[in-house]
Amino acid sequence: MEEQSEKEITLQIDGVEVKAKEGETILDAAKKVGINIITLCHHQALSPFGACRVCSVEITDNRGRKRIVTSCNYPVYEGLTVDTRSEKVIRTRKLLLELLLARCPKVKKIQDLAGAYGIRKPRLWIEDEEEDCILCGLCARVCEELIGVSAINFANRGVEREVTAPYDALSDDCIGCGACAIVCPTDSKRIRINTYPMLEEDIRKVEEKFLKGTRDKDLGVYTDIFAAKSSVDGQDGGMATALLISGMQKGLIDAAIVVQRKEGYKAEAITVEDIDGIMKAKGTKYSRVKMMSKLEELIKKGKRKVAIVGTPCEVRAARKIQQILLRDYPTVEIIILGLFCYESFIYEKLKEETRKLLGVDLDKAEKTQISKGKYIVEIEGKAYSCSVRKLSKAVEEGCEYCNDFVSKLADVSIGSVGSMEGYSTVIVRSDVGKKLLEDVKFIKGDVKKEEIAKLSVLKEKRAKKHFAPIIQ
Repeated sequence: MEEQSEKEITLQIDGVEVKAKEGETILDAAKKVGINIITLCHHQALSPFGACRVCSVEITDNRGRKRIVTSCNYPVYEGLTVDTRSEKVIRTRKLLLELLLARCPKVKKIQDLAGAYGIRKPRLWIEDEEEDCILCGLCARVCEELIGVSAINFANRGVEREVTAPYDALSDDCIGCGACAIVCPTDSKRIRINTYPMLEEDIRKVEEKFLKGTRDKDLGVYTDIFAAKSSVDGQDGGMATALLISGMQKGLIDAAIVVQRKEGYKAEAITVEDIDGIMKAKGTKYSRVKMMSKLEELIKKGKRKVAIVGTPCEVRAARKIQQILLRDYPTVEIIILGLFCYESFIYEKLKEETRKLLGVDLDKAEKTQISKGKYIVEIEGKAYSCSVRKLSKAVEEGCEYCNDFVSKLADVSIGSVGSMEGYSTVIVRSDVGKKLLEDVKFIKGDVKKEEIAKLSVLKEKRAKKHFAPIIQ
């Protein structure tokens, strides 16, 4: 997109003199004087793309030459003349809308636009009556430009072109924020096959189907909340590790997806099928890892009782996948342990910031912890710390669009906030979670719910602020 200058120019749109900044698009200039130009692939928060071309207009340049251009990305200049309703424009739009109606015959928005131009039924061959994606690219663009995740994009060419995740597999990058679903002009379901947008209505359905208890606006649905310290020598009470061990001992789990440090501090998701594997993965790693493909691997391997330990974005993804898997594998049981998470970090950048701020090598850390606004690294028994706010350069893109601090869709949520040092806060959200806790030995304590609610509210406000341009 060309940069806009401060120079004011004059152009004509449908015979109306319009003042605009040089470099503005025709579409923006037309809006200033109340001239409506139809669009499908345009969104004010994203760079113009010109994919659908229904915003086509006819321009006459300073030499008197006429041609059709897309108004969403064509820059205005002094002396430009624009006609938004010429005979050639109408013919162009009618053809484009007829093509779109042939592609997506049941999409109401396309039906309405085509109907406004007198097209009730396309003369062209309809390949798929259920197709609902017009390939406008809005979903891929919002994911890349604003969310910063790039979980989906175009694949293939020509008539085979589609929007999908890499390799057409379950996405390891999608954070389930729902931005793609919000900007989609046709409410396409196709983008949801291997990605996991979770809008408010989707969250309510998950709560009704999988969770049980009273719904708290800040903490989510739950039946019990308490502080706990298990007999396992793990971080903040070791409750996540204790619950996994309990589930495996009782036959509730036959495999688990956990995060384990590999080289230095760098971590990755691994699958474990015994208690020894669970113990090796204990401890918190403040980074997002590729997890969903591991779930797919386990199901294909024949595992039907799988536990997942993840952050709120991974919990959302797991719940979405769970619903998809139950269609083909009705005996699949997924137990989800969700961790409290305000934001996660990119390993390479966190290592760099740790060196700059604390003067130590993150790869040598025996333990890392975030507590009461402090980032703490322990090396050879000595603790180094700084304010978490100073780590902003290392935060994963997309975190600022996540509104869930306490993993509201998990069976059990676990975190250190709200509990005394050495304890975990445990939030029980389902019958499965309650069953998992049975026979687990731990010391119980009180929780300061207001401390958890405070961070939950802050994270939700941050997400609303960043989503505002998308929703508008």
